[in-house]
Amino acid sequence: MTFENPYEGKTIWFAVGSQDLYGEDTLRQVAEQSTQIVDSLNATGKIPVRLVLKPTLKSSDGVKEFMTGASADPSCIGVIAWMHTFSPAKMWIRGLQVLTKPLLQLNTQFHKEIPWSTIDMDFMNLNQAAHGDREFGYIVSRLGIPRKIVVGHYSDPEVCERIGTWARACTGWSEAQNMKVMRWGDNMRNVAVTEGDKTEAERVFGTQVNTWAVNELVGYYEKVGDAQIDDIIEDYKAKYDVVPELLDARLDELKVQAREEAAMVNMMRDNGATACVDNFEDLATLPQLPGVAAQRMPSEYGFGFSAEGDWKTSMLVRVGNVMGYGLEGGASLMEDYSYNFVSGHEMDMGSHMLEVSPSIGTIAKPRLEIHPLGIGGKSDPARLVFTAAPHKGAVVVSMADMRERFRLLMDVVDVVEPEGSLEKLPCARALWEPRPSLKIAAECWLRAGGSHHTCMTTSVGREAWEDFARIAGVELSTIDERTEPRQFEHELELSEMVHRLDNRK
Repeated sequence: MTFENPYEGKTIWFAVGSQDLYGEDTLRQVAEQSTQIVDSLNATGKIPVRLVLKPTLKSSDGVKEFMTGASADPSCIGVIAWMHTFSPAKMWIRGLQVLTKPLLQLNTQFHKEIPWSTIDMDFMNLNQAAHGDREFGYIVSRLGIPRKIVVGHYSDPEVCERIGTWARACTGWSEAQNMKVMRWGDNMRNVAVTEGDKTEAERVFGTQVNTWAVNELVGYYEKVGDAQIDDIIEDYKAKYDVVPELLDARLDELKVQAREEAAMVNMMRDNGATACVDNFEDLATLPQLPGVAAQRMPSEYGFGFSAEGDWKTSMLVRVGNVMGYGLEGGASLMEDYSYNFVSGHEMDMGSHMLEVSPSIGTIAKPRLEIHPLGIGGKSDPARLVFTAAPHKGAVVVSMADMRERFRLLMDVVDVVEPEGSLEKLPCARALWEPRPSLKIAAECWLRAGGSHHTCMTTSVGREAWEDFARIAGVELSTIDERTEPRQFEHELELSEMVHRLDNRK
């Protein structure tokens, strides 16, 4: 039961721009101050990926060599560029055109305050970021290269946090480009929004989405040894409030879930997969639909999981888990189920018949219970029953195939406690207040064609997903506290035009 650190061995290259015009002494100071800045950023603990300072870039050939190296290095997941002095932007063109890694433009400077009484032309000559970063910004915009821009002194905690969020998005993108999604069976019959173009997904995201017969999973199920089952059962007992019958009269039924969990993990690891889907309509000879086994894919292994063949949401859950690694909270499949329309208490209840993961945080220790399941035609599956813990600024994200492009849709929400016990509901659930309101959020979600399946993340918020979408070159529509339906509809129309015309990725 391990979630491997996705940041281990990853680096972000730090490029400092200048030019030979300034002479040896100035360039020496540029190098010294750049070293202090990068060392300071690395020491904050807010950036999960190590920043690697490279020699100051002073020529077109040097820039191209840097960008070619960054693009070719599999450990490099992004590039930060900062102009300490003025750096003529034409020397950056050839290099930027070969860059294939995400780019962040940092608009900072070594000094925090202008030295009012001592500033002279030597100081002005050395510290020209306000000047040089504008030149660099022009050429990046002219070339049409997406990038994140962070402005402020490098010691500002907000600057460090925003760089850290972008680093998390870069890692999520790196994961997407190397991800394998394992599908056991196909989509739930006749459902539209969970369908999607798997070939296009590999072109756009680099993610490989393929199908394995459920009977192959059955083969793994039959090979699971007692020791692995016992280890998983012990983990259940350590982490959850297991109802007595599952440790006594119905222990064999709980062992089915443990065996299915082991089979799923073993098969995924053997094939290098980090996300998976199943479908209650396609279980072959599996004794049960995975319940707690599926819920633990994100929380215990960091894997993506979604139900009913929805590989797009499974992919998002894996990306969300990677971006949020090491932070409180996590990512899980979520599904809109029921509204509370009481005035002043409007909220949305999300759930699923079995598979919402406790990775998003729980109010109390999850209970491991067993109940009948009216679909799938299999025996009763054990599942974790819990209510998600309150969390301000969580997000629910969906991906829809809009024919010629993918659309990401995100709503910023506040997870809240329920106003009743929900004691008869035998599944995991979350209650949230959508921003700006339930009515507006639902109207805009429907307008955008958002899915009923989403990825809820409580570890990372909107900025990480915005960074991820920008890196991927994928349309993202956001519903938040400032959303107004007419303006949102207009923005959708403009976004559709832009993304239909611009198929650069």
